[in-house]
Amino acid sequence: MIPVYAGSHVRDAETALLSDANDLTLMRLAADALAHQAVLMLKERTGRLYGSRAVALVGPGSNGGDGLFALTALAKRGVHATAVLLGPHAHQEGLAVLSRAGGRTAAAADLGELLGDCDLLIDAAYGTGVRPGVQLPAIPRYIPVLACDLPSGVDADTGAAASSVIPADRTVSFGALKTGLVVGSGHLVSGSIHVTDLGLAGTLPEPEAWVVQGDDLGLLLDREADWSAAGRHKYQRGVLGLLAGSAKYPGAAVLTARAAVASGLGLLRTLVPDVVATALTTQVPESVPLATPELTALLARNRRNGREGATRIGAWAIGPGLEDTDDTRKHLSLILAANNPCVIDAGALAMLEPGEHHQLRILTPHAGELHALLAKAGVRVSARDISTDPIRWARWAAVAYDCVVLLKGPATICTAPDGYTLIVHASTPDLATAGSGDVLTGILGTLLAAANFPATPTASDVVEQSHRLTDLAAAGALIHAHAGALAAHEGMVSAVDLLQELPRAGRDLGL
Repeated sequence: MIPVYAGSHVRDAETALLSDANDLTLMRLAADALAHQAVLMLKERTGRLYGSRAVALVGPGSNGGDGLFALTALAKRGVHATAVLLGPHAHQEGLAVLSRAGGRTAAAADLGELLGDCDLLIDAAYGTGVRPGVQLPAIPRYIPVLACDLPSGVDADTGAAASSVIPADRTVSFGALKTGLVVGSGHLVSGSIHVTDLGLAGTLPEPEAWVVQGDDLGLLLDREADWSAAGRHKYQRGVLGLLAGSAKYPGAAVLTARAAVASGLGLLRTLVPDVVATALTTQVPESVPLATPELTALLARNRRNGREGATRIGAWAIGPGLEDTDDTRKHLSLILAANNPCVIDAGALAMLEPGEHHQLRILTPHAGELHALLAKAGVRVSARDISTDPIRWARWAAVAYDCVVLLKGPATICTAPDGYTLIVHASTPDLATAGSGDVLTGILGTLLAAANFPATPTASDVVEQSHRLTDLAAAGALIHAHAGALAAHEGMVSAVDLLQELPRAGRDLGL
């Protein structure tokens, strides 16, 4: 897992380190890393270095100084290096060394002409020092862009981006990976990210979040309690209850059920309307129907005897395709009063009330559903607020509903009430398709059913369990994202394509 820090925390760490170091120490380290990536990009673009042309947008602060020193390194290797000064002032020593190396400077008014035969643009305009409302020059998309620390126009703390942001093909982040590069719009405009160490480890605070990748799946699933070990029977692999579907949305329940089975579930019990039951029997013959009287008896035993008394229903997946009816409310009330872990999605989210409870829950809203959840909890926030600072508002919802929140999006945010946060990146935008979330719910349900949470946790277990739940949420998002990447190799992605790739995705990640 890769630690992520707010841009303001990285700046504070740099300031603390510079109190005992020369002002140029960190700048030269940063410039060397930037120049190295510039060399690689120029060779990819032109097949050569000598005689190629690099232009840098140079702002008035330290970010501009980094760009000037990087340009100097390129000029010394035969690159035609030009610094376009965006203001009346620039880093004086950086300007001096660039001039001595044969580089030149130009005014912002000359940028259009310079871009005519530019092989690489280095964006060293503002970095973390960008101001709200700044208007940045438009760069043609055919010109490769290398961002210095982060693309100009991106908020380093939140990932919010100005309308005139300069999208980068590659970003060199100095000192640590910044939050603004991995969430919100910042994630979409940063390209490939390369972090260079500036020796800040001793001055940085605790990470704000962690980015998880495919090789982290074993850690997230806690393989010391491996449910897929040889010799375990179907009940030990996990039994999931599914409350989903309606006459209007029968396919949602089928997608969730198929995803759960394809993810390695031991047994699926389904509580669905009659019109959906027929489709499940045909398309998911492994599933076993669960009638209302049996549900009532199971949950009564569950309350008396702990989870083992639930006749082996280890967790619930609730919500895909649900409509708000009296029967749905009755079933939902029974399940939410029990102690089985739940993943709650789609239609069930609108029926949920904020407040404390005893149950382990993962809520899986997209941004619009998160807005509705927060409004019900009395939090006044706009959809724009959520898109510009998604971690903050996901954490608000986690506290308001006393649960883990998995906020779906290109950067999926999984957060617990105490702020513990994991981030998973989708490797393809094609996951934004109808039914994709239903598949994710099935995967999460399988992981929850197999997790073996204590039936009666003590007060000291609460934080540990919420972190474990967050890990499982991120694990499900990882599997889902990898299945999407596999499906995207064949073209556009549908929910059925995801289902077909789930077994392979699990095998690739070591599930």
